[in-house]
Amino acid sequence: MNKIVIYSDSANNIEVNISYEKNTFWLSLSQISVLFERDKSVISRHIKKIFKDGELSEEATVAKNATVQPEGKRTITRQIEYYNLDVIISVGYRVNSIRGTQFRIWATQRLKDFLVKGYAINEKRLHEKQQEVLHLKTGIQILSRAIEAKNENKENEILNIFK
Repeated sequence: MNKIVIYSDSANNIEVNISYEKNTFWLSLSQISVLFERDKSVISRHIKKIFKDGELSEEATVAKNATVQPEGKRTITRQIEYYNLDVIISVGYRVNSIRGTQFRIWATQRLKDFLVKGYAINEKRLHEKQQEVLHLKTGIQILSRAIEAKNENKENEILNIFK
């Protein structure tokens, strides 16, 4: 899974690396617990209620991935459940914590941006992409100059032959 940062609080006390796969984002129960500063049991109860109430389908929003982890002197493979963005948002709108409130404010602003402007921009990622484009342009310019210099040298060699 590809990792990207999708959320950080205003004081930059937390950044959550979210996996992106199959056109959605995924977090484990532990990661959702960190995101909203609540015990895993609290998050688990919210998730069970979301599925029980029929708000979301468990089959469509949960993926199991094998994870290898050390336990003592052994290496154990465990199936870890990952929850997609729909579950993360649903939990975010249910959980009662300061971080949950911050997330709701953040998510609501993104939704408002999208509905009012027609788009939402992740300025940090945009800046990173702009830097990548700048590096690429610089590389292309250097390569172009090298090709031009090489072509000029070949032309001079050909002219020297006919002199």
